[in-house]
Amino acid sequence: MLRPSLLRFLAAEQRSRFSTSRPRHNAIVTATPSGPAGALAGVKILDLTRVLAGPFCTQILADYGADVVKVEHPKGGDDTRLWRDAGEKDFWKDGEKTSLYFNTINRNKKSIAVNLKNAKGRQLVLDLARQADIVVENFIPGKLDQLGLGYAALKAVNPSVILASISGYGATGPYAHRAGYDVIGAAEGGLLHITGEPDGVPTKPGVGLMDMCTGLYLHGAILAALRQRDVTGGRNGGIGQHVDTSLFETTVSIMANVGMSWINLEKEAQRWGTGHPTIVPYESFPTKDTFFVIGAVNDRQFEILCRLVGQEARSKDAKQGSIEDTCALSDVDIASLPKSPLYSSNSARIQNRVTLKNLLAAQFRTRSTADWEKIFAGSGLPYGPVNTLQQVFAHPQAQARRMVETVPQEAAVSGTVKVLGMPVKFSETRPTVRTGPPGLGQHTDEVLSSSLGLSESQIAELRKEGAL
Repeated sequence: MLRPSLLRFLAAEQRSRFSTSRPRHNAIVTATPSGPAGALAGVKILDLTRVLAGPFCTQILADYGADVVKVEHPKGGDDTRLWRDAGEKDFWKDGEKTSLYFNTINRNKKSIAVNLKNAKGRQLVLDLARQADIVVENFIPGKLDQLGLGYAALKAVNPSVILASISGYGATGPYAHRAGYDVIGAAEGGLLHITGEPDGVPTKPGVGLMDMCTGLYLHGAILAALRQRDVTGGRNGGIGQHVDTSLFETTVSIMANVGMSWINLEKEAQRWGTGHPTIVPYESFPTKDTFFVIGAVNDRQFEILCRLVGQEARSKDAKQGSIEDTCALSDVDIASLPKSPLYSSNSARIQNRVTLKNLLAAQFRTRSTADWEKIFAGSGLPYGPVNTLQQVFAHPQAQARRMVETVPQEAAVSGTVKVLGMPVKFSETRPTVRTGPPGLGQHTDEVLSSSLGLSESQIAELRKEGAL
């Protein structure tokens, strides 16, 4: 929990930065805020990744202050630059190679356009790796070695370098060389088997969850490897290493309790919709207008839930007819359920989950989601509405916690683009949105000049030879 003094400081800072005539998240970040640099300031990362998992990982590190140089192919760049939604047609200037998808996961980075199929292009990457603390890549295992940029080659020029790799299935094993994408990892790793309605088909999560979870795993592993390198000598003599993860392994890992049930009991998992395999009730219920999610994770909470729902069932203030007219199930005294041996314990509720769900659903349908929010306010129960995106970004907590920032973006017609905020807050070394996502090759000359000391004529010659 943030200290009161820090909360007052942040509130004052927000008031000074945001105009009262526009939403808070419309403030444009044009420079690093004053104060201590990010926790990873000074750390150099060479980013050879594309699409989602890798770029998401390196953006987290960039947000924490690392200097990230993204290497893209001169023709087209990262695949996601062209992954545009139909509604983006008038958002971008004509001819600009970018998209909202790309802008989601590539802020705070510099982009250089280098052709890795060109020998001199590969040498440039090797020269940049010589100065890097970390190299991140998501080629099919073995491809980087074929290019002469594998761990052995990197270690030869930079013994303390950390190489972080993402692939579909991992660097070893019979599936190592198979291509992997988010939904394939989710399918092969079991997530799709347990996601969806009990009587429905396997359902993909609404975002690339396995890609993003893999990026999260890898960013933590990179920081662990970086600490090991630093305590053993740092850039000059510290122990570097190769860390490698995959979409498949991430999916298996996050199977969590259902995975444990199989490996220990050989109990096959099933789909529960929004329900929970070992907690009842803990799911969404249709209301008179939308959906409402609520849970009771212990017997005390179940008693509170039934008491509040039961009070409403007996109320004569229902806005549409009488409760009794709604459903025959409504005749049941909900408040008395905790005393019944069918529902008095969580194990009993699991055995009778279908009947209990129907009893509660009959009551939740009688009122609006907003009504139920008021009823459960202050109850101590976990509850909330199933929000639309409009409701999410209008949410007072999303605004208070600065979950949207606006940054300069020359490729956009408006000159700016809104980006999603950072979910972790630091009291001292605050992460920052310093720059918007880069244009393809926007920083090629700058990086090659400042990092490798190349002259304008040398850079021009490299372009002529197809290295850039």
